[in-house]
Amino acid sequence: MGIKPELCKVDEALGILVGKWKPIILLHLFTEGTQRFSELKRLMPGITQKMLTKQLRELEDEDIINRVIYPQVPPKVEYSISDYGKSLQPILAIMHEWGTGHATHIEKKRISQNTSDAL
Repeated sequence: MGIKPELCKVDEALGILVGKWKPIILLHLFTEGTQRFSELKRLMPGITQKMLTKQLRELEDEDIINRVIYPQVPPKVEYSISDYGKSLQPILAIMHEWGTGHATHIEKKRISQNTSDAL
């Protein structure tokens, strides 16, 4: 008898992290500390402003990050890892380690898939 989908907590956990940029945002917040929107954008040159906003909102909605708005002109908004979100640090570290350890294999598969897709 398999695991019932409604009982699969792995799926629920991955649901929080799914998104091309979410793990990268979290890694930057873990390694760089509290960041302003513009600083995060600079650290991820390939992300659009719209996508960064979307991914940050989703992480905030899940209580993974904190968003602090300072009442000043121009507006100042800072993002940081919440206490709850800090529990993801060992998971992201293991995923990063796995990705680093298997980078050659992953890259070969991508090249192989791209080559076969082009044919």
